[in-house]
Amino acid sequence: MATETQEAAGQAAEAAAPGMPQLDFSTYSNQIFWLLVTLVALYFILSRIALPRIAAVLAERKGAISNDIAAAEDLKTKAAEAEEAYNKALAEARAEASRIVAEAKAEIKQDLDAAIKEADTEIAAMSAEGEKKIAEIQANATESVKEVAKDTAKEVVAALGADVDARTVTAAVNTRLKG
Repeated sequence: MATETQEAAGQAAEAAAPGMPQLDFSTYSNQIFWLLVTLVALYFILSRIALPRIAAVLAERKGAISNDIAAAEDLKTKAAEAEEAYNKALAEARAEASRIVAEAKAEIKQDLDAAIKEADTEIAAMSAEGEKKIAEIQANATESVKEVAKDTAKEVVAALGADVDARTVTAAVNTRLKG
């Protein structure tokens, strides 16, 4: 019985396993039918559902890119205008600063000229006052010298034993001092 079982199993295996089923010519028509059904189903699914979604995403991306490029161009134009306005404002500020510096220099020069004039006036006044004091000191010194000279002359003449009056001594001292 063991041999019969083995024989039956061998025959069943030969009948059941003729090779790969996709290479079996008897199933080609069936395989081709299901291949066509699958391809048509895939075509309708892709063309009706997937591809429109992909096209919409691509169109949206293209629109976003176009908008971004347009916005970048607009911002570039605005940046150029802002830079031009900045440069213009900077030039105006420099001109204004130069004008302010020139005004400040002129004002300082006026103040300096006024201060120099005032100082010159004060120096002239002090110089005149100093000259006046010097003249007074010279006059006082001259008077003092005259007095000392008169007193000394009287004493010398008296020491020599001569008797001279004050007018004669004064006249002699004045004559000698004048040269």
